[in-house]
Amino acid sequence: MDQVRAETADLAPGDGAQRVVLITGPSGAGRSTAINVLEDLGFEAIDNLPLSLVPRLLDGPARPVPLALGLDVRNRDFSAANLIELIDRLTRNPDYAPEVLYLDCSPDTLVRRYSETRRRHPLAPTDAPMAGVLTEIDLLAPIRARADVLVDTSDLSPHDLKAELARWFDTAPERRLTVSVQSFSYKRGLPRGVDMVFDCRFLANPHWEPDLRPLDGRSVAVQDYVGADPRYEEFFARVRDLTLFLLPAHLDEGKSHLSIAFGCTGGQHRSVTLAEKMADSLAEAGWQVSRRHRELERRGAEKPQAAESGAADRL
Repeated sequence: MDQVRAETADLAPGDGAQRVVLITGPSGAGRSTAINVLEDLGFEAIDNLPLSLVPRLLDGPARPVPLALGLDVRNRDFSAANLIELIDRLTRNPDYAPEVLYLDCSPDTLVRRYSETRRRHPLAPTDAPMAGVLTEIDLLAPIRARADVLVDTSDLSPHDLKAELARWFDTAPERRLTVSVQSFSYKRGLPRGVDMVFDCRFLANPHWEPDLRPLDGRSVAVQDYVGADPRYEEFFARVRDLTLFLLPAHLDEGKSHLSIAFGCTGGQHRSVTLAEKMADSLAEAGWQVSRRHRELERRGAEKPQAAESGAADRL
C-alpha cells in the first residue's frame, strides 16, 4: 500500500472558507502525533471533541486560523454514520472547506505498538489487542473510503510522519521554522527549553562604565561599547555562521522552533547586545525571528531605557 495517497487534486480551501481537517484512523496509528504536528503547523487543534459538539463549535465566531479536530472511537457519540453525516454537512456548506485525514496502519503493526506500550485497546479492554484492532478497522472502513488524505504509518517514524503531514497541510512552508533569540543572566540560571547557549561574559562589560550602567543592550551606546571589544567581531561572526548553517538542517529535520540564548553576568548589557544583533542578522537572512530579554522583563522592559537620553547627553 502506498504510504500516502491524496484523493483530491487540490486541497487548498476556497476563498473565505474555514479550513477544517478531521483527523481519524485506528487507535495507535498516530492520531495524537498528527494533532501535535498540525498544531505546530499553525492549526488550532482540538482532540477528542464529541461529534455532537462539532457543529456548535463551527457555528461560533469565525477563526483566523484553520482547525484540526481529532476524532476516534473513544469520542462520545462516535460512529461511522455520524462522522459521515458531519462530513456531508460541512461539504454542503460553502463557509467550510473540510478535509478528512485518515491515518492507516497494518493490524500487525498496531498490535505490536499496543504490546510495546502495554495499553489495552479501547474496543477490546478485556481481550487480546488484535480483536479490538480488527473491529476498529472494520468500523472505520466507510470513513477510510472518504479520506482526502490517507497516510499509512506502518513504516513511518514520527519524524517521517511529520514530514508527510507538512507536505499536505503546512500553512506557511516558507516560514515553517521560527527562531527565538533571548538573553539571560547566569546568576538566575539557564532559561528552560533553549537549544543553543552562548556565554558572552568574556566581553568588555558596560556595567563598569557609570554612563552605561543604567542602560541595556538595546542602547546604541552599549552596543558600540560591547562591539569595540576586539574579540566581539569574530565571536559574533562565528556564532552567526554556525546558526545559519544549522537552521536549514533543523528545518529538514522537521523542527518548527529553534531557541538561541546568550548569557552574561547580569543579563542587561552584553547578552542583550548579542541577542539584539543576532536577531537582526537572522531576520536579514530571511528567518522569522522573535526576541526576548528575560532579565529586562523581570525588571520592567522600559526601566533601563528610560535613562538612556540623559546618559547619552553625557557621552
